[in-house]
Amino acid sequence: MSGRERREQLILISRTLFAEKGFDGTSIEEIAATAQVSKPVVYEHFGGKEGVYAVVVDREMQKLLGMITSALAASHSLIKLERAALALLQYIEESSEGFRILVRDSHAASGTGTFASLISEIASQVEDVLADEFAGRGYDPKLAPMYAQMLVGMVALTGQWWLDVRKPGREEVAAHLVNLAWNGLTGLNPSPAISVATRNQAAAAKPRVSDKDLREFEKAREKELKEAEKLRQRELRDAEKARVRELKERERLLKEAEKAREREEKIRQREARLAERAARLEQAEQPE
Repeated sequence: MSGRERREQLILISRTLFAEKGFDGTSIEEIAATAQVSKPVVYEHFGGKEGVYAVVVDREMQKLLGMITSALAASHSLIKLERAALALLQYIEESSEGFRILVRDSHAASGTGTFASLISEIASQVEDVLADEFAGRGYDPKLAPMYAQMLVGMVALTGQWWLDVRKPGREEVAAHLVNLAWNGLTGLNPSPAISVATRNQAAAAKPRVSDKDLREFEKAREKELKEAEKLRQRELRDAEKARVRELKERERLLKEAEKAREREEKIRQREARLAERAARLEQAEQPE
C-alpha cells in the first residue's frame, strides 16, 4: 500500500470512529489497531489525533459547502431554497458519519470546523440571495443577514432531527421546509411538493455507477490484493532470511566456543607438561 493509499485508509477509518465515538472517545491506538498498523504510522501521516480529526472535519465541511454553493447557483430564489434544502438532506443521507461529526463535536482541534461556524458560513452565502429578494419586494436589505441565520438555522436543525428519524423522505422534508420558509405560517400550502425543475435537476445529478467505474474499481481492488500478497511474500522472505542469519550466527558462536575450549585444553596440557618437567628437574637436583 502506497503512502497516499495508507493516508486515505487512515482518514476513512478515523471518520467512522469519530462519528461513532466522538473525538474524546477515539484514541490513536484504536485508529492504528483498526488499520492494522503501528501508532508511529498514524503520527507520521498526521502528527496525532488532532491532526487526523482536523483533516476529517475539513473534508466534510468542504463537501457540504460545495453542495450548498452549487445549489445556490440556481436563477430563481424559490429554486435556490429548494435545492439548498435538498443538498443538506442529501449530504445527511449519503454522509451520515460526516454530519454526525460536524454536529456532535466542537473540539478545539477542529478550529473552524464546528457546526456553528459552518452554519454561519452557509448563512453568509444566503445573505446575498435574501438581500436581492428583499430589495425586489421593498423590504430592507440590511435585514438579510438576520433572516439568513433564521433560515439556515431552521434547515440545519431540521436536518439534525431527520438524521435519526429519516421519515418522511428527503424530498418531502425539503418541500415542507420550503413551504414554511417561502409561504410563512399564514400562507402554508396544505400539500407542498418540490418543483418539477428541482426534481428533474436532482434526478439528473444522481450519480450512476457505470461499467467503466466498476471495472476500475475491480482493477484497483485487484491491485490492492496483489500488493498485499507481495507484501506478505516479502515479509515471509525477510523472516526466512532473518532465521537463516540467526542460524548462521548461532553456528558461528558454537564454533568459536569450540575453538575456545580447544585452546583452553591445549593451554592446560602445556601447563601440565611444564609442571611435570619442573618436578623432574627438582627431583634430579636433590642430593642422594
